[in-house]
Amino acid sequence: NAVIETIKNSFPLNVMYWMIREDGGFEVLDGQQRTISIGQYVTGDFSLNDRFFHNLTKEEQDKILDYELMIYFCEGTDKERLDWFRIINIAGEKLTDQEIRNAVYTGPWLSDAKLKFSKSNCAAYLLANDGGSLVSGSPIRQEYLETALSWINDGKIEDYMAKHQHDKSADELWVYFQNVIAWVRDVFPNYRREMSNVPWGVLYNQFKDKKFDARKLEKEIAELMQDEDVTQKSGIYEYVLTKNEKFLNIRAFTDKMKREAYEKQKGICPHCKVENKKKKWEIEEMEADHIKPWHEGGKTTAENCQMLCKQDNRTKSGK
Repeated sequence: NAVIETIKNSFPLNVMYWMIREDGGFEVLDGQQRTISIGQYVTGDFSLNDRFFHNLTKEEQDKILDYELMIYFCEGTDKERLDWFRIINIAGEKLTDQEIRNAVYTGPWLSDAKLKFSKSNCAAYLLANDGGSLVSGSPIRQEYLETALSWINDGKIEDYMAKHQHDKSADELWVYFQNVIAWVRDVFPNYRREMSNVPWGVLYNQFKDKKFDARKLEKEIAELMQDEDVTQKSGIYEYVLTKNEKFLNIRAFTDKMKREAYEKQKGICPHCKVENKKKKWEIEEMEADHIKPWHEGGKTTAENCQMLCKQDNRTKSGK
């Protein structure tokens, strides 16, 4: 209603941006809701102050029909159009990165991909949620499509969309997504809510050809879920396949634990050799470390805390 009131009072509307498509048509970059509101009012879809467009006098109708919109027409390379869209996406509800990409890489491939990944209760949503959600986000905000694209092309979404823009269908992406979900259900049959935040495509790409014992993995996962030192529970699934502790975000020692260990050691790093063997470090120059490594059963407790100089600690942990 505010849009029509603005026009009836001859007040200016904000600038709109339309993209010129290859077929000569237009794609609205910014101003879609304003454009739709004007069209819907003129075609009689809603009334304003109990008056539809056809109830207005000819003078009132002409005032609306003759109202001039300020529209910038954008054209150029895919990159230039993406830059246009990101610059003008500054008002109203912010568009997601994938919504911006969709406005640039239009074509039959995208139309088919959106049917499968971008509608409420679309095929991708139903598949990923059959037995517990494996993908976070909303299909209608393009998050399912974005996730699948990121998985299939190692995060290079725009490269993939540009390459397939004029394909007749998105079958390759859809088959890939089905394979990922099937692999996850096979390797990790016991569902937990943390599984909705795992980058499954990344793990599938790396481990799809490797054989796993699902029961053995489940036993390890169950134990890690109960480990209070593991603060990133969703990272357990990446850890059991990669054995990289960074995914677990092991609980850090408290400042109190660090101070106690520092005082006991009198600022001496037990790993330093030769010239630094008896050097007293300031506490800010040291970092806490597990005496018995976490993967060997060591806990994040005061008794298992030692202070190492930053160089030795980072060498020890491979940072």
